[in-house]
Amino acid sequence: MPSTFMLQDPYILAAQEDRCAPRTRIAIPAMFRSSGAKGFQTVVSDLSQAGFSCSSINRLRPGTVCWLTLPGLESLQSEIVWWDNSQVGCAFMSMLSPFVHENLIARWRGDGVFRTV
Repeated sequence: MPSTFMLQDPYILAAQEDRCAPRTRIAIPAMFRSSGAKGFQTVVSDLSQAGFSCSSINRLRPGTVCWLTLPGLESLQSEIVWWDNSQVGCAFMSMLSPFVHENLIARWRGDGVFRTV
């Protein structure tokens, strides 16, 4: 979530809301590691095919390369876009496939529906 200062700038507000894929609020336990740092456990709080946000008690700089490991998947390379109040927002280097995205949402939302190809 952007800081209050960032929300006062109309350009930054528009950029934050102009997403290329819809986000889903969720809670997925994961591992997160930024370049040159040790990995840590986190919780992904929203997910889209293009990116995610998760908890991070350490301040992380935009532009830093990082990796997210979700249950059952290999590490996904991403780039930090923002950090605010112990939350970090990242963009995946390669978008998630619709199949993977839908199954993660179904699994962690708890509706019990898994989609197949």
